[in-house]
Amino acid sequence: MIELRKSDEREEKGLEPGYEQKHFPDADKRGRLKLVASRDGREGSVTIRQDAAMYAALLEPGDEVTHRLAGGRHAWLQVIRGRVRLDGTSLEAGDGAAIGDVAEIAIAAEEPAELLLFDLA
Repeated sequence: MIELRKSDEREEKGLEPGYEQKHFPDADKRGRLKLVASRDGREGSVTIRQDAAMYAALLEPGDEVTHRLAGGRHAWLQVIRGRVRLDGTSLEAGDGAAIGDVAEIAIAAEEPAELLLFDLA
């Protein structure tokens, strides 16, 4: 379950705060990055009023997912449980990594893992 409280966006002042809640089945996140929050609510994601996208994934050992970053964008990877390899660096539950100046991110599971990936302006 993803729950997000939305606040005013930088480009528009005075918007009413909102609240949205959606359930994303594990099957939708298994072996892939599932968009769960975005500025425009695309692909059934929760709508947030920020220039950001949040993805969730459930990976098994041997699974690998990739994400392309548009020019000038950055990312944050948060490992919720398990262990993954991010472009050659091993990360485990509780670890986070700031990512920038790359066109593509590759994340491979070393053991069953759950993660969140934030694509940020």
